[in-house]
Amino acid sequence: MIENRPYMKILTHVVLILGVFFLCFPVWMALVASTHGPDALSRSPIPLWFGDQGWENYAQLLSGGVPEAGGVPVLGMMLNSLIMALSITIGKIAVSIIAAYAIVYFRFPFRMGFFWLIFITLMLPVEVRILPTFDVIVRLDMLNSYAGLSIPLIASATATFLFRQFFMTVPDELVEAARIDRAGPIRFFIDILIPLSRTNIAALFIILFIFGWNQYLWPLIVTTDEAYYTIVMGIQRMTNSGEALPVWHYIMGTAVLAMIPPVFVVLAMQKLFVKGLVEQEK
Repeated sequence: MIENRPYMKILTHVVLILGVFFLCFPVWMALVASTHGPDALSRSPIPLWFGDQGWENYAQLLSGGVPEAGGVPVLGMMLNSLIMALSITIGKIAVSIIAAYAIVYFRFPFRMGFFWLIFITLMLPVEVRILPTFDVIVRLDMLNSYAGLSIPLIASATATFLFRQFFMTVPDELVEAARIDRAGPIRFFIDILIPLSRTNIAALFIILFIFGWNQYLWPLIVTTDEAYYTIVMGIQRMTNSGEALPVWHYIMGTAVLAMIPPVFVVLAMQKLFVKGLVEQEK
């Protein structure tokens, strides 16, 4: 039985409001700082309300970039991050769902051995295999390319494992019904399994898109051409401006712009994301 105590409701709301405040305050400060000039942020007290240079700052970031960081336009870096994140996300989901389909619905020698080989790679993060992966990319002449940015990060044991677990919950009666209707493996996969996996795909899409968008180490290693710099690399270059003082109004503006695509993806797929995490439609 759940007790309905008024003071518990008040306490719960106070804790939630404090949590929202601590989470949103850094975002608020980034928004405010991006609308001021460099002098306003170098003296005390730091402004807590919007300034009058927001339009100029964002126009400079999107069109001309920051001279202290090489002058690479932020819009170009965001486009590179978007291409890399979408390539990684779509590639991971496509490879994982096909691998899980083969493991669950086809009988071939060493089937479970292949699954456990895929599963073991969960223990090998990118940082552990980064040197041999870089050597392969160099030999394939894929440095400074979108293929070099995305292909090494496409394989995903986690997504394969999640799809396998979901496919194993699909009733055998559904498979038999598809056979009676003379649905072949490809038709069963496209017309039945993919629609059933809609919420799982949405949940994985959000998680994998944010994973690809926030990548820093791998793009830093495989790109030397400024035309392929990502937005996370751009923020790091702005903060390490050598002997010059960091241009915090531009750094905060770039951070705000970098938050827009992930937030848009989360808001657009929020309902499917929650369904994919809390239930399994069949």
